[in-house]
Amino acid sequence: MLKPLKTFFKSELAIGVSLIVATLLAMLVANSSGYETYRNFFLIEIPLDLGFIGIKKDLTINGWINDFLMAIFFLLVGLELKREILVGELSTKRKFVLPLIAAIGGVVFPIIIFILFNFNHPENLRGFPIPAATDIAFAYGIISLFGKSFSNSLKVFLVALAIIDDLIAILIITFFYSHDLNLSYIALAIVALFGLGLLNFFKSYKIHLYLLLGLFLWLMILKSGIHPTLTGVLLALFIPLQINNISPLSRLAHKISPTVNFLILPIFAFANAGINLKNFSLTSLFEPLVLGISLGLFFGKQIGITLFSLFAVKFNFANLPRGTNWLEFYAGSIVAGVGFTMSLFIGSLAFNDNLCSFYQVKIGVIIGSLLSAIFASIICLSLKKRKKYFTT
Repeated sequence: MLKPLKTFFKSELAIGVSLIVATLLAMLVANSSGYETYRNFFLIEIPLDLGFIGIKKDLTINGWINDFLMAIFFLLVGLELKREILVGELSTKRKFVLPLIAAIGGVVFPIIIFILFNFNHPENLRGFPIPAATDIAFAYGIISLFGKSFSNSLKVFLVALAIIDDLIAILIITFFYSHDLNLSYIALAIVALFGLGLLNFFKSYKIHLYLLLGLFLWLMILKSGIHPTLTGVLLALFIPLQINNISPLSRLAHKISPTVNFLILPIFAFANAGINLKNFSLTSLFEPLVLGISLGLFFGKQIGITLFSLFAVKFNFANLPRGTNWLEFYAGSIVAGVGFTMSLFIGSLAFNDNLCSFYQVKIGVIIGSLLSAIFASIICLSLKKRKKYFTT
């Protein structure tokens, strides 16, 4: 019994299940008598106070989740992307081109749809990147449910697409959600990057040295006004892939992935997915912010990914993933519309000072993600039945 259990907890399906459980718990608590306690708990202040080195920052529990825990998540994303580019499925130009072009399409079209619905509501426009993200864990969890409906190459393509999507999201966060830049702390952050560069140059395999400098880098970026989640990706760039017979990158990814997948992401989902339905009405579904996000995720993702990929294949920039036809590929593009944790994260940054707008963000993200998951599942089931029919 232990072997299947271990296999389950190593799979992306388990990650998806843990996120679903965390989301359902958040919804239950948010619609119970404990709602006020739930909401106020994440607003409790736990300030960062390192007075001995002159660093102080007011942070709530929610702030620690968004600024520190999510930086660890992006460290794992950065490590996975680096490994894929250096030795994995993205290690050749032709393999890298399709997920890159598809990811660009999957970012551009959702943003266009969002802006179309919110053009006359300038206060909402700061949320434009919300429907552009893809939730890696949820998307791959859905794919895992349907097994042979997807080829292995298509699965790898979708993971690569989601990672590139998240990398684009990090860049958007860095440029659009950073404020009051402090040049002194930016200079100190550059010093930390120089130190990481030296460790990499001298081929140090001591992970704790990278992490110590990474922690210092996080503190400097936090105080600089740049959003600190960027720290995770920057740190990943300097972790060596291979030194002699040791892979510091793989070791670090292996150590932090259980914590990220089964602690950090569920905590984030629980903290942000709770929607109190007490004042919910059907008219809420037609709010510009809700429509822009939900339709951006559902229609924008599948249209952008499919059209841009058609362009790339037609003009011979890339090939479809091996063993995949266009219907299977289209089903995969719909799966990418499951934004969930990433979309909620960007929404929490965009509307951290407006609970009413963030409430609408939650509705839009959940509706768009649900529509994508349900519609993709229907197509996958039909593909599964068709394959079963033709093989019997």
